[in-house]
Amino acid sequence: MIVTVALALAGALIYGVADFLGGFASRRALPVVVTALAATAGLVPLLLGLLLLGGEFTSGALLWGAVAGVSGSVGVLLLYAALAVGPMSVLSPVTAVIAASVPVLVAVIRGAVLSPIGIVSLLVSLVAVVLVATTRERSGARMTRRGLAAAVVAGCGFGGLVLAYEQAPEGFSTLLVARLVQVVVMAVAVLVTVAALHRRAPGMGGLLRPSAAGGAGFSGGRRDALRFVALVAICGIFDAGANVLIQTALHATDDPTTLPVVGVLNSLYPLGTILLAWIVLRERLGRVQVLGLALALAASIGLSLS
Repeated sequence: MIVTVALALAGALIYGVADFLGGFASRRALPVVVTALAATAGLVPLLLGLLLLGGEFTSGALLWGAVAGVSGSVGVLLLYAALAVGPMSVLSPVTAVIAASVPVLVAVIRGAVLSPIGIVSLLVSLVAVVLVATTRERSGARMTRRGLAAAVVAGCGFGGLVLAYEQAPEGFSTLLVARLVQVVVMAVAVLVTVAALHRRAPGMGGLLRPSAAGGAGFSGGRRDALRFVALVAICGIFDAGANVLIQTALHATDDPTTLPVVGVLNSLYPLGTILLAWIVLRERLGRVQVLGLALALAASIGLSLS
């Protein structure tokens, strides 16, 4: 179980790093555009992995890879939708808890039996997920049924991604299928966004964030554009790497408790974002988040010993 916990935590941290980089890139383009470009960039390391290590495109890899791609895309798109209409401080933790709970519920239904220390550690992990994902609300947005529903379905999408990887055969073929499906879904989402922007105003400039100078595009010229491309590319590579780690963690052992453990630890992905923001941007951690970090560490140790 130690290897499983280590892989799952590493995957969650790298997911968080990818989110941090994607957040920076989203200062110059809409999140849906950044996500689509990052998903495309993530194809490169997965293709290299397939060429170097091989992989078979079996029916299981095709089916569950497609399910993973759709689930992950639905999770991302609905999370954006939820955060656009409701308070981030509430809806972000809701999404994370649902994403963690889905694999746990499925494992329990299958008959998985957790040790007492494992049960306590998972419960502590769920609390840590809530605390780590909690942010200070500055927008003044109100909670709505639409926002809550989007957050819940987004969490189910992220949880479904873990379930799909657990069901699929291990290897780069499954990951590549999932990534290809995600690229297609996100490309469609970008086209829908473009159409919506065209209805509001002519031109496609709305896909870019306003520059510091007040105009659309990249205020720093070529250097700013290259920085954007680099951020998106690294974001996509890190996201693909996190998928590899999570899938490997799910197949590291035949223990039936692997699914709930990986599912919960995977939902701690805000850890990577928070820690990197603390290191790079010198952002201060709130007391709630520090407590969440401590509980996550304690829960991880408990899970590795269970």
